[in-house]
Amino acid sequence: MEWENLTSVSEFFLLGLSEQPEQQEVLFGLFLSMYLVTVMGNFLIILAIITDAQLHTPMYFFLANLSLADSCFVSTTVPKMLANIWTQNQVISYAGCLSQLYFFMLFVMLEACLLVVMAYDRYVAICHPLHYIVVMRPELCVLLVSASWIMNALHSLLHTFLMNSLSFCANHEIPHFFCDINPFLSLSCTDPFINELVIFTIGGLVGLVCVLCLTISYAYIFSTILKIPSVQGKRKAFSTCSSHLSVVSLFFGTSFCVYFSPPSTRSAETDTVASVMYTVVTPMLNPFIYSLRNRDIKSSLRKLIRGKITFPTITVTLVTWIPTHSVFDTGLPMSVKPPS
Repeated sequence: MEWENLTSVSEFFLLGLSEQPEQQEVLFGLFLSMYLVTVMGNFLIILAIITDAQLHTPMYFFLANLSLADSCFVSTTVPKMLANIWTQNQVISYAGCLSQLYFFMLFVMLEACLLVVMAYDRYVAICHPLHYIVVMRPELCVLLVSASWIMNALHSLLHTFLMNSLSFCANHEIPHFFCDINPFLSLSCTDPFINELVIFTIGGLVGLVCVLCLTISYAYIFSTILKIPSVQGKRKAFSTCSSHLSVVSLFFGTSFCVYFSPPSTRSAETDTVASVMYTVVTPMLNPFIYSLRNRDIKSSLRKLIRGKITFPTITVTLVTWIPTHSVFDTGLPMSVKPPS
């Protein structure tokens, strides 16, 4: 086997989704359309939340950050893939590959954490509606989002540094359309034991905590919903979390198929298809899921498209946004006033 020192590695080759020339135009048109829909859809969600005062609540603050993460998430992988197809050049530099890996891991873990935060928000809104304003105060909302960004930035940096310490063989072909961690590790000529240990300990622990928090939150939510006497009340309460539950199922289901399925059942083709689902399809579907199932978002988007929303002077960013306390809307089927 031919060896190369890490310092001499200057580029890799992304094999993409298909090597058939006749499929390249179809793939380019398909993924360009999906990318534009994803970015525009999430941009409209963010714009609607910023400009509509009725959406200045914790739930929509978290949704705006999720939409921002989705836009950045899909922009980490798809533009490079489109450029490779357009130029018919599969090369990506070593530094570019490490950078793509860093931002990919940052936004994939950020999305997972934001979904957990949103589940906690729905838990408080449905199970403890009288204390919603007190619990989900502005400082806590900003803290939860800021902690998610910082923690995952450090987590991604750790994986990137560990990957940078490996040496690679002469074969620099990555059987994927982006620099994912598993295909990247498969090219290593040195023992990736430390990398794999970190993936399965820290990454597995983060994934386990996210799943446990989601499971516990929804266990309490469903228990509370079942105690509501009227069928209409149950339907209204469930509608406040059905969109979030759909996104959680789609995102975690496909990502777990890639990273936690048994090696005997995995192949490069199945991993690539599953990766497309959670890196491209899920961010594209999120705006549709939240807009089609949410009357407030639909109403705000309708006003935005018709030009009936006036753009206020915005002096704060999404991360430092403070929810409006005059609007107390948890989406519950009962009338609740915040404590004085």
